Amino acid sequence: MTRLQPAPAWRDRLRAAAHAPPLRPRVPLWCAGERIGSVEPDLFGRAGLAAGAVLRADAARGGWMLEGEPTASLAHIAEVLRDTGLAHAWRDEQLAVRGDGGTLVGTVERAAVRPLGIATHAVHLTAVDDAGQVWLQQRAFDKPTDPGLWDTLVGGMVPASDSVEQALERETWEEAGLRVPQLRELRHGGRVTTQRPFAELAHGYVVEALDWYAARLPAGVVPANQDGEVAGFRVMAADELTQRLEAGEFTVDAALILLAAYGA
Repeated sequence: MTRLQPAPAWRDRLRAAAHAPPLRPRVPLWCAGERIGSVEPDLFGRAGLAAGAVLRADAARGGWMLEGEPTASLAHIAEVLRDTGLAHAWRDEQLAVRGDGGTLVGTVERAAVRPLGIATHAVHLTAVDDAGQVWLQQRAFDKPTDPGLWDTLVGGMVPASDSVEQALERETWEEAGLRVPQLRELRHGGRVTTQRPFAELAHGYVVEALDWYAARLPAGVVPANQDGEVAGFRVMAADELTQRLEAGEFTVDAALILLAAYGA
């Protein structure tokens, strides 16, 4: 495949979109002495969550301290945010919660990670065909995040129960109907990160690491969505892919990964 060569101005816009400060001030969310996220100062007040069994104001360092057993306290907070319309789409999926130092402190419902500014982990697969064209998916138009935008062939969150490799295997089947042995020349390509406001919730903030893998789909191997979260698939040559990237038709995450994988 010809290497992607998007305009420098587009690269600058992508970098700015991928690493942008919050729209409004945020304060730390602490647990056992480690910062695990951030929130808008009045979020818990808006949700009717007063200081008590699960939260207390941290006057010494600023922000809020999680009280009690972390997973149980985060579950209570997530439910209150859901019931007051301050959470994202509820998924019944637990994600790992780690401190800035990497210590695992507990898990939390996926719907609460953006309001709480909790760092997440995702995995993506980008793939080419035998001619070097890039296989891509268009996200379903009813997806709660980035509906209808173009994306890598496969992408999804890494839940607390999975390793990165397990998440890649599961997502590759659910989103593209492919098994890992069908992928040729599969390799871990790298990791990109993003920190930016969350478009779907004004009080949300994205902090995410994305591990990406690259592979080749041989002739006759065609993706077929299994979970209803993909509108369709197609291959794009470098010129079309560059044009659509510059037109803003891709998610920020996909643009970062495609540039890392195929950018000149």
